[in-house]
Amino acid sequence: MIRADKITLDTIGKKVENGERLNLDEGVYLYNDDVPLNEVAELANMVRERKNGNFAYYNINTHLNPTNICVYRCNFCAFRADLRDPRGYVMSDEQILARGQEAVDNGCTEMHIVGGLHHQKKFDWYVNMVRILHDAFPKLHLKAWTAVEINWFEFLTKKSVREVLQELKDAGLGSMPGGGAEIFHREVRDQICEHKADTGKWHEIHRTAHEMGIKTNATMLYGHIENAYHRIDHLIRLRETQDVSGGFQTFIPLAFHPDNTELAELKKLKKPSGLMDLRTMAISRLMLDNFQHIKAYWIMLGLGTAQTALSYGADDIDGTVRHELIYHDAGATTPEAMSVDDIRRLIEEAGREPIERDTVYNRVIRDPHNMSEWTTGEPVEAG
Repeated sequence: MIRADKITLDTIGKKVENGERLNLDEGVYLYNDDVPLNEVAELANMVRERKNGNFAYYNINTHLNPTNICVYRCNFCAFRADLRDPRGYVMSDEQILARGQEAVDNGCTEMHIVGGLHHQKKFDWYVNMVRILHDAFPKLHLKAWTAVEINWFEFLTKKSVREVLQELKDAGLGSMPGGGAEIFHREVRDQICEHKADTGKWHEIHRTAHEMGIKTNATMLYGHIENAYHRIDHLIRLRETQDVSGGFQTFIPLAFHPDNTELAELKKLKKPSGLMDLRTMAISRLMLDNFQHIKAYWIMLGLGTAQTALSYGADDIDGTVRHELIYHDAGATTPEAMSVDDIRRLIEEAGREPIERDTVYNRVIRDPHNMSEWTTGEPVEAG
């Protein structure tokens, strides 16, 4: 093991070239301002191309945020509303089904479902949402409910994680998003979201999902009150869970958007710079050696930074993202949705080959005469 005072970019580079795992000290070192970002990017790009060649993946998806009323009061969130807040809303079954019909009509392969934890809604309401969508649109993959929501369902039902997930899976749940991770280190987590699912519970829920054959994603919210040590600690905890259960598909670093958030007002925070976004993307690719995919979520990063990230370790740019509310409420100025043509052009301009994938990373084959019709092809890893 290399001593912390002997770490250089050259020693890290040799480990990356040899496929060796980086440790916490090496990850923190890469965040030093005097470590050239372009050289970190070269290493990340080496790993990215080793795992995914020149491909860059996208999907055609829509978001469903069925309510913004939430029992929790996370101070980094601009989306939530109180029960009597005039901003508060709850979608009806008819509105939810209409959103599903719109998704299918527009050729979506995935619906991403997350929202507030409504004080007065029982677990059956969340299960029923999945069931009616799956029954009406069985081909539409439902990626639903973060670990924080699953933990809330545990509280509501007094059932185990496995029982909650099984009920949702039986109703039509396809996979889970990676939200609610924020920053795992207690020093930070206690300040930004002290009441919701703690770090141990977040990992338990994802491990259980993986054991049940439910694929999940993972995230990290950065650029607020955390520092480099907290970020690398977060990545290593994800890596350790992946070593055990192997069910994480992709990692998405999420840049903190400060507008309309209590945290930004308290701490006078600004959005992280594009350079910080790119450094975090590259370091994530280097640290998460057992993750196949790293996603540049264009909604949060902005189109230019997301495009550049395809040379900084990212191999996925998410999708069309119709009806996203959470990050736009926090000040995201990116478009409300992107067309497939725009996504493909963005990828091609970055020198990558665009590949449409479904939620679980199979290629999607479109009917050239009717783009809303599609079939599932081979896994993207098959070449």
